[in-house]
Amino acid sequence: MSKKIIINTAVCKGCGYCVAACPKKALSMSADFNPAGYHFTVVDEKACIGCGTCYTVCPDYVYSVVEE
Repeated sequence: MSKKIIINTAVCKGCGYCVAACPKKALSMSADFNPAGYHFTVVDEKACIGCGTCYTVCPDYVYSVVEE
């Protein structure tokens, strides 16, 4: 089974820790804003390997790792 990353964009504060830590560079910052006024992360699902590094480094717990 593969793993998929789910992002709760509404609580992301756009710190970028996950973007910097992603080993496959599958995360980037959106040009859009969430309801709190922050740029949020988006995932390139084709590049993402579901390793969970983003989940580990995120101080705001915006990531969930689920099995498909």
